Amino acid sequence: MRTIAELNQAGPGKARGGDRYKWVALSNTTLSMSMATIDASIVIIAMPAIFRGIHLNPLTPGNISYLLWMIIGYLLVQSVLVVTLGRLGDMFGRVKIYNLGFVVFTLASIALSLDPMTGSAGALWLIGFRVVQAFGGAMLMANSAAILTDAFPANQRGMALGVNQIAGISGQFVGLLLGGLLAAWDWRAVFWINVPIGVFGTIWAYRSLREIATTRRARVDWAGNATFAVGAGILLAAITYGIQPYGGHATGWTNPWVDAGLIGGVVLLITFGIIETKIAEPMFRMSLFKIRAFAAGNAASLMGAIARGGLQFMLVIWLAGIWLPLHGYDFIQTPLWAGIYMLPLTAGFLIAGPISGTLSDRYGPRPFATAGLLIAAAAFTGLMLLPVDFPYWLFALIIFGNGVGSGLFASPNTSAIMSSVPAQHRGAASGMRSTFQNSGMSLSIGIFFSLMIAGLAATLPRTLSSGLRAQGVPAPVASHVAHLPPVSTLFSALLGYNPVRSLLGPSGVLNRLPARNADVLTGKQFFPDLIAGPFHHGLIIVFTAAVAMSLAGAFISLLRGRQFYYDDPATVPAQPAPGAVPAPPEAGGSRPASVSAAAGNGHRAPSAPDPAKRDTAAAAGPAQERTRRDTAAAAGPAQERTRRDTAAAAGPAQERTRRDTAAAAGPGSGAD
Repeated sequence: MRTIAELNQAGPGKARGGDRYKWVALSNTTLSMSMATIDASIVIIAMPAIFRGIHLNPLTPGNISYLLWMIIGYLLVQSVLVVTLGRLGDMFGRVKIYNLGFVVFTLASIALSLDPMTGSAGALWLIGFRVVQAFGGAMLMANSAAILTDAFPANQRGMALGVNQIAGISGQFVGLLLGGLLAAWDWRAVFWINVPIGVFGTIWAYRSLREIATTRRARVDWAGNATFAVGAGILLAAITYGIQPYGGHATGWTNPWVDAGLIGGVVLLITFGIIETKIAEPMFRMSLFKIRAFAAGNAASLMGAIARGGLQFMLVIWLAGIWLPLHGYDFIQTPLWAGIYMLPLTAGFLIAGPISGTLSDRYGPRPFATAGLLIAAAAFTGLMLLPVDFPYWLFALIIFGNGVGSGLFASPNTSAIMSSVPAQHRGAASGMRSTFQNSGMSLSIGIFFSLMIAGLAATLPRTLSSGLRAQGVPAPVASHVAHLPPVSTLFSALLGYNPVRSLLGPSGVLNRLPARNADVLTGKQFFPDLIAGPFHHGLIIVFTAAVAMSLAGAFISLLRGRQFYYDDPATVPAQPAPGAVPAPPEAGGSRPASVSAAAGNGHRAPSAPDPAKRDTAAAAGPAQERTRRDTAAAAGPAQERTRRDTAAAAGPAQERTRRDTAAAAGPGSGAD
């Protein structure tokens, strides 16, 4: 049996569109992924400037929902829509849906920058067009990995998908820095930055990209699309509202609407899974999860995303709310400098991702993906052991290690997932991969904030109350402020507001205190010293959960088996060998015998039957023939039903052609 390199030297690059085209595809999709993911985080640091621009205080109790939807709504919409848009790419053309995503994203960016309203109406305008922008970003994210998998041969996919994936993940951290820089000039510039990039990318994509994979029109699975979108949307929205306080509780997990959303979302997603196994043309082939590389890769990706997703928020709060003020930075400047001080994390992504992708093409994804999550777990442990006022060189080294670990994991894991599915399902598979990743990010934000808020609620009230009374704040006011939900304190630190001024401002007590006491309360030392202990307690809880998720992901990654390539004729139409009848492209998700034989061996599955291989199989003796028959029998009656349904749908003429071809091939034609 030939190696992967030998299989790919036969010219797959030319068949897939040529050497030049694959690099054009990589460049364009990397640009789009960077743009889409930068915009997921660019508003976090720019939020104070945005809300000042529309004359709205996001920290008042009635406005926190606007703040949450501005931050999390973008991720939520993408999580819900990527599978559907990936499936539409399989049906109508991946490049067509991808190019349309550039157009939608650019137009939404223009609308966001032109917000003509203020107050609540201005916030709703921004949230609405952020949803539209997320819709365009989902079109790009759902199809970019599938376009690259079509364009690159198997022995270069890890490198290509690694570059693309790391550009996307690092964009989340680059967005923090860009948001701070642009918001210091004008809050509308946060959205203007996308316009020239989007226009350039749109023109470039329409002129340069072309369809390689064969599309297959099918009926739209309305039931599957509806149950998935509504179920995932309700579930993620409930997690978002779980962060908000409810009925005297620090979080909203006791809110009956949140509980109903969690239960209802899970029930609808289970219903979605049942529906997809019952219809002929589902939105997503649930049977793809029978492919071990696909199932384990997505499960590991979910664990890694949950571990990593809330990290940037925790680090920004740590830096902006505590460390930077202790080192002389004004609160209003801390979000920008937090993004700058987190650059080692981005550097780790950028360095490790492409290297890991290239090496995984040669040695397989399992060692690199597993090692990456183990390194990330070690980095989270290191963050737990740091003092709150840490030496920066040690902090930078630890977060650089976290970036390296995430980069080592992301590239080979994405390549393994995308290479393991049939070509005609790569759009839907790419969408499902993005759904696991984006849902993990949303879950992580909900989990991390909830754990941090729970940790603060247990220790902060007593510490805050005693500290305020020591500076002359009346006991009733100090007690009231100390027992406010910690979420406002966290978000004020995250957004660069002076936390104590935000807490005491509504009561007017700062104006009645002696000037010295007021200066101490609103200075750079009081709040960081006050919150350091409770915050560190919350960090230990949060990062312990991150370590557990990373270790669970590493264990799942070990179970994926060796590299497996499912390359079938759908990407590059091939002429079947004389007298051979190609196997049906689908068999209820079961892999054909040729693919099963290649699975886990680090080899690519053959693309089409070959008479010489039949002769070789015959010479191998009756034992191998029995194994082949057992494999075919294991496919079960579902595969036969799929073949009959396909033949019936094709009409009598095609059925007669199939029978004539089979008869001409002889009785042994189906053996391979």
